[in-house]
Amino acid sequence: MTSSSRMRRMAVTIGACALAFGFLPGVSGVAVAVVPAATDCAPDSSDARVKAGGHAVERNELTAAQVAAREKEAANRLAARRKLAGVAGPYAGVLAVNVPVVVHVIMKDTTRAGGNIPDSMINAQIDVMNQGFGGQTGGAATGFSFTLSKITRTVESRWYDMARRSAERSAKTALHEGGYNTLNFYVSGLGQNLLGYATFPGGDLAMDGVVVLNESLPGGTAANYNEGDTGTHEVGHWLGLYHTFQGGCTGNGDFVSDTAAEASPAYQCPVGRDTCTGGAVDPIHNFMDYTYDSCMYEFTSGQASRMVSQWTAFRAA
Repeated sequence: MTSSSRMRRMAVTIGACALAFGFLPGVSGVAVAVVPAATDCAPDSSDARVKAGGHAVERNELTAAQVAAREKEAANRLAARRKLAGVAGPYAGVLAVNVPVVVHVIMKDTTRAGGNIPDSMINAQIDVMNQGFGGQTGGAATGFSFTLSKITRTVESRWYDMARRSAERSAKTALHEGGYNTLNFYVSGLGQNLLGYATFPGGDLAMDGVVVLNESLPGGTAANYNEGDTGTHEVGHWLGLYHTFQGGCTGNGDFVSDTAAEASPAYQCPVGRDTCTGGAVDPIHNFMDYTYDSCMYEFTSGQASRMVSQWTAFRAA
């Protein structure tokens, strides 16, 4: 999908983990609490997007305890950054980041049906992410942009369904490149109605990255989910955002004050949905809900601020 067509479309639709200790990447000699690697604490290693009628596999569902552990670690890391910078108040860190992207195409064979998507779909995916994170489709400009630095192509049928843990670990161990500030974007076939999943900041570097269904890229065959917003959604997780429905109607929810509380995922594109009394209508147009690609188009200013703080805590050099 071209930038102009995307803009036209948007105009129309307008389990708990113990903490270990490690060293903050890029901050020499500062020990902070670190959530264990995915092998030690699998359930909080990632979050997902699923099709209507589907359900996230258990390892993609975060409990309140796991969220609390992640938030504690982020606070500890930001405090360490603040101390090194000599800043008395909140430490925002960088405000504009261009993220290098390495795309790994996993195939059963070299045919399109076997997962061999063309470069044009990959380039269109990067464009969609830049539009969404840049605020060009609506909502806030987040300060994050993305540059495609490399495409790898691997024929390995055993890795094709990366929803399987063994396939994920084998593929990522072999293919992952760069540090925490490089986005490894894996494109493969996925089962269980799963559209994609992503690791949150701060886990096992070898497992770090985003995995999306190949046919969810712009121009793919995943009806209602083929405009590239799965990629945008999963990169939101990679930058530290939770789902808009995280935590339901009580507590801290998604830890963003300007996204209305939401009791459960929204699917398709419901009108006037309001699942939590006493607040605004559900944020069905937010990239971090589960609605159709044609329905989601925005991040909020609060989400932009959270992504900056999460980048500063976990991914900044």
